[in-house]
Amino acid sequence: MNAPTELTPEEVLRIKLEVLRREHRDLDAAIAAMDGTARADQLALRRLKKRKLALKDQIARLEDQLTPDIIA
Repeated sequence: MNAPTELTPEEVLRIKLEVLRREHRDLDAAIAAMDGTARADQLALRRLKKRKLALKDQIARLEDQLTPDIIA
């Protein structure tokens, strides 16, 4: 029958990476929409930008974990 499949640690990291990238894109769209309005809430805009930078750092860390170290 259908046996439950286990994800490898690498697959889990790749899924997390995709989720973070999607959230980063969504925040980018939200920031662009909010920035385009004349009465944008500057505090909320700063918070969104800060969250976006934190996501970028998390994405970079996950990408580093997935990329093997190559000793030259």
